Amino acid sequence: MSTTEPSKDDVVKSADLEKAKYNAEAADGQELKFTPEEEEALLKESTTSKDEANTLFAAKKYQDALEKYDDAINSCPKYLHYPRAVIYSNIAACHIQLEDWKEAIKSASDSLKALEKLEQSDPRLSPEGKKSDEKKEKKEDDDVEEEIISNGASRAAPAPSADDSKLKTLQANIQRIRCKALMRRARGRSEAGGWHNLAGAEEDCKALAAKPESLAPADLRVVRKQLRDLPPRVKAAQEKEMGEMWGKLKDLGNGILKPFGLSTNNFQMAKDEKTGGYSMNFQPGGSS
Repeated sequence: MSTTEPSKDDVVKSADLEKAKYNAEAADGQELKFTPEEEEALLKESTTSKDEANTLFAAKKYQDALEKYDDAINSCPKYLHYPRAVIYSNIAACHIQLEDWKEAIKSASDSLKALEKLEQSDPRLSPEGKKSDEKKEKKEDDDVEEEIISNGASRAAPAPSADDSKLKTLQANIQRIRCKALMRRARGRSEAGGWHNLAGAEEDCKALAAKPESLAPADLRVVRKQLRDLPPRVKAAQEKEMGEMWGKLKDLGNGILKPFGLSTNNFQMAKDEKTGGYSMNFQPGGSS
């Protein structure tokens, strides 16, 4: 007889999974390590939510997709940096479609931070780990070379190992997600505007332009156009914000000086062309 009710084993597994998630939330920001079984179950749940979100995104149901991506990130263990980077990058894509530039910037930055954590935590990807591997390979090469020469097979070449292939695939995937996150953060910053955001967008585009081989032709054209358009926008935003800041400082100064019958117009800054320094001159007749 068939039934739709969950079995006892399913209930136990679900309870264990919820307990694991609760323990993760109670870790107060620490990257709690799960058992292999718990990790597999959480990653499976996260991947299922992410796949559902991808389907919703393709159907242009961006708000619904965003909610599913949130489920995916909440299920994914904090120390699984690569899958979290992918999810955060996808969350940024949702926010861009919803024109929520602030959240798009934040999510793209979270994706980039996750990739940085991955590179720092994986000895194969960290500079120290690479140096260690290079030293190990050098010693192995010396040993192999001695053996080859002794056997008269100097033209033999070592076959690439499976580990090397996996590492290259991982590095390629990291670069692919990094480019997506940088593109999305640059878009968010450019749309949000303001001196800080526009300067950040320019830096993101410079980072992307430094790796043209990692970009699709259409993305590379966008990056190069932004690098032409952004500098004057950055300068205009800087001048505007500096002008507003000095205006506020002047208003503050006038408020302080008013009880004394003075204003900021009574004080003039004069530049010394020889030294490049400034001196302040008092003008008694300055109008308030």
